[in-house]
Amino acid sequence: MTGLDSLHPRLPSPVQELSDPRFARHGLRLLLKRDDLIHPELIGNKWRKLAPNLAAAAGRTVVTFGGAYSNHLRATAAAGRLLALPTVGVVRGQELADRPLNPSLARCAADGMRLHFVDRSTYRRKSEPDTLARVLHAAGAEDAYVVPEGGSNALAVRGCRALGEELRGHADVVALACGTGGTFAGLAAGLAPDQHALGIPVLKGGFLTTDIEALQQQAFGGPRGNWRLDDRFHFGGYARTTPELDAFTEDFENRHGLRVERLYVAKLLYGLVTLADEAAFPRGTTLAAVVTGRPFP
Repeated sequence: MTGLDSLHPRLPSPVQELSDPRFARHGLRLLLKRDDLIHPELIGNKWRKLAPNLAAAAGRTVVTFGGAYSNHLRATAAAGRLLALPTVGVVRGQELADRPLNPSLARCAADGMRLHFVDRSTYRRKSEPDTLARVLHAAGAEDAYVVPEGGSNALAVRGCRALGEELRGHADVVALACGTGGTFAGLAAGLAPDQHALGIPVLKGGFLTTDIEALQQQAFGGPRGNWRLDDRFHFGGYARTTPELDAFTEDFENRHGLRVERLYVAKLLYGLVTLADEAAFPRGTTLAAVVTGRPFP
């Protein structure tokens, strides 16, 4: 056994029902889709998005992009170590180059990823062909296989379609916290026609609908699935939190004995509890929340 199969992913990932009075009193069932159990280091949607891209890289150096606390950079670095594949991480923020590495970037470096820091203006233009070519040249990776920020491209979206397919027959509404939208675009495509996908963006800005539509166009040639987004639960933006969200997360952990990842999953669960209290779901609805990651470190 070689390549990705040798890493023994746990697929399909388990589905776990939780007993929680905040849902039960509204006549709702809550399931957790435990994608955090797919692989110890390539967790959740990172496996689903990276696997097809790593296969396409066919042994070439993989270059990808992210901020200083990027889960995607860490997953790509871990994949490189596990598969003996060279990786380069292009990190947003030239000013970080002269500072000690934070724990997230230190983990990337320990896994063998070569870090290349760029200024924020260049980073914003990284999808422009000329800018990308200059970045790859500066990083000494002109012939590398490029994976976009967050791992979201057509290959990744098609890889995430299996997540929806695995949840067919399990739930009426499947909810997912969204970053770049690739996992959600695939999830929605994989669900059955009578199921609905609910996205909880963790970044503010309201741009994600357009991005998801574009990703589905690239991956499938047009829109797929029944889906909507609720932009109210970003708590100020990526990696931002509030005392209210922190208290909610600690309470959820204490109720269920389950550690909750803060950047995505906590916002998803908070959103679902709020929507349940708002009577957003008819009684008798089964909800499935996708657990895409677990706390770091």
